[in-house]
Amino acid sequence: MAIPSDDRLSFPRIGTDPASVRRRVESMEHLLERLFVIPGINRPVGLDVILDLVPGIGDVAGAALGAYIVWEARNLGMSKWQLTRMSGNVGFDFLLGLIPWVGAIPDFLFRSNTRNLRMIRRHLDKHHADTATIEGQVSRRG
Repeated sequence: MAIPSDDRLSFPRIGTDPASVRRRVESMEHLLERLFVIPGINRPVGLDVILDLVPGIGDVAGAALGAYIVWEARNLGMSKWQLTRMSGNVGFDFLLGLIPWVGAIPDFLFRSNTRNLRMIRRHLDKHHADTATIEGQVSRRG
């Protein structure tokens, strides 16, 4: 039984332009690496570290979410060398996380998704300059 085309739900299309990809990748990196700040030590922690506390399943889930960032980079047309480095970052993060409980500590320090985001930003700034964003703080006004 086919649903008539006028009765189908229409979902918004996901943008494939570089600016949309940049927003998605930055959001995913924020979720995985900088979701909240731990009081006292003022270090950001994300879902990646929290998932590492769940043995086995958490490591696989974190690697899958990290692989999504690499997939977005592939869709941007990044070089095979860059994709290999990014996959290596995700793989190293996965291997560190395989150590039960203790694996969350190196993952707290080695932020593979932040490293991968940095590579994607460099690529976008070089090849799609119109998507560049300026980050910084206002030091003095006037």
